[in-house]
Order: sequence, then C-alpha cells, then structure tokens
Amino acid sequence: MDSAVLSKSKLDVYQAITDKIIAAIEAGAPEYHMPWHRSQASVTRPVNALTGSQYRGVNVLSLWADAMFRDYETGYWATYRQWKSLGAQVRKDSRGSMIVFYKLPDTGPDRPACEEAVEGEEKARSRLIARASWVFNASQVDGWTLPEAPRPNKVQVLANVEAFIETTKARIKYGGDHCCYSPLSDLIQMVEREYFVDTEFSSATESFYAVHLHELIHWTGHSSRLDRQLRNRFGDDFYAMEELIAELGAAFLCADLGITNEPREDHAAYLRSWLYVLKQDRKALFTAGSKATAAAEFLAQLAQATARKLP
Repeated sequence: MDSAVLSKSKLDVYQAITDKIIAAIEAGAPEYHMPWHRSQASVTRPVNALTGSQYRGVNVLSLWADAMFRDYETGYWATYRQWKSLGAQVRKDSRGSMIVFYKLPDTGPDRPACEEAVEGEEKARSRLIARASWVFNASQVDGWTLPEAPRPNKVQVLANVEAFIETTKARIKYGGDHCCYSPLSDLIQMVEREYFVDTEFSSATESFYAVHLHELIHWTGHSSRLDRQLRNRFGDDFYAMEELIAELGAAFLCADLGITNEPREDHAAYLRSWLYVLKQDRKALFTAGSKATAAAEFLAQLAQATARKLP
C-alpha cells in the first residue's frame, strides 16, 4: 500500500479531517482535553521521519488526534514508501492516518504539491485541489530506531521561552484578575505570575507561558500585523474562530518551544461554539489551522530577526 492519493475519489478530504477533529474534541470535552493537549507525542509537532520536516496547519491537528486516539508514543510519521526507503516495514493491517496536501489542477510530475496552502488561503485554495494521503506512525513499523533526542535543560528551555516573548516587543501589562488582549489599545493584559499554580499537567511556569503565547497569537491579528479579518467569513462566529486560532497557534508554539500546553477550564465555554462552527463549515478548521500557522511563524520570524541583530 503506497501513500494513496484520491484524485477521483468521492472522499471529501475537508469533511473527513474535520469529522476526526470534531470527534477528538467531543471525546476530550468532559475534562477539556483537546487533541493539542497530549503530553507525549504532541510535546513536539509531528515530524516526517524521512525528510525531518514538521507537518503544518491542519495536518498537525489530524496527526495529534490520531496519536491521541491510538496512544502513539512518538511524533514521527511517514508514508508507506518513505518508511520502505528508510529500511523499515509498516506492519501488516496497519491503518494509515490521513493528511491533506494541495495541488493545482494541472499539477504534473514537474509541479510539486504543497502540504499546506499559503496564508491568504481563501484565494489560494480556490485555485488548488485538496488531496488525501496516508502516513504511518513510527509505532506501526519495524526496523527503524527512534532518534535519540537530547534531554533538554528545563531552566534553559524556559529562558528561551522568555526570550522568545521579549523579542516580540508586544506591550504587556501585569495585574488584574484575567488575561486578555485588547485590539483597541493593542495591549496584552496578564495576571501576575504568582497566581499561576502547578497542575497535574504542567508546572505553574509552563501554564504562565502557555497563556502568554495564547495572547500573543491574538496580538498577531492586529491590523498593523497580520490583519486577521474573520467577521466577513464567519459573521457572528468570528470571535469563536479567533479563539480557536489562538488556541491552535499557542499549541504550535508550545510544541516548538518544548513546554506543556495544559487544558484550561476557561476554554470549556468555547467548546460549544467551536463545534458549532466546525459542523456548519467543513473548511473552517482548515482556515483556523492555516491562520494559526501563519501567526506562529510570524512570531518565530520576529524572534529570528531579533537574534540576527544581536552582537
């Protein structure tokens, strides 16, 4: 079985992946555990075992969801053919995990497909055709050894997160009784650090930074930055979509920076609205994933630009 591409199938890729994420959200709703809250394989973003490239956008969520449902302990994935080229063998009767990529209608052998549509996807995707492909987790193969990752120094990791936040130059005010971002004043409000506590999922420090990253994703949507315009597309549901984008973007950043993104009870209020939007619009999740990716990459580019200026 190769990485199947359904060019003429009746499979609706958008609906299939959306349904999977809806099922994962509903399964985790009682305790607010979303697909992006795994503490094992999702500590990092899913990685292609052959190329070393991270998966992007909605494909991250799709693979995180399957890792959650199937209890995979690793974040390495590849197609059947890619595993074979690595000298590994996918076990018989293993079930693949769906990802999506995009191709122009006239894409041929000399026109490579892209995994995720570029930002501005409303226009970009209108010219692209979604295709399904299947990948297998490293837990499903024999003959391949998981790369030995160096054990991170937690103090250094958190110092890197602090530095990452500082490079944004966002206006941040500490105090009050809640965390939020105000587009009108372009200001992030954070409660004092001492109000965060340890939980069974993460340390107080990790919780503080996870919330901080959530608010920074909101910050990227300001008209002077990425200028996220959601009202025209989602009407009265635009706020729920913005919260979903911030939630996903923070999860991507937490994975990249190596900190746990713990379930937050205040997001229970958003679950119903997220599910409503996703069930009404089968492409809403793809938009959220694309915009969350763009926001996370915008912040990463700020950090890289600042690092280049340092002596």
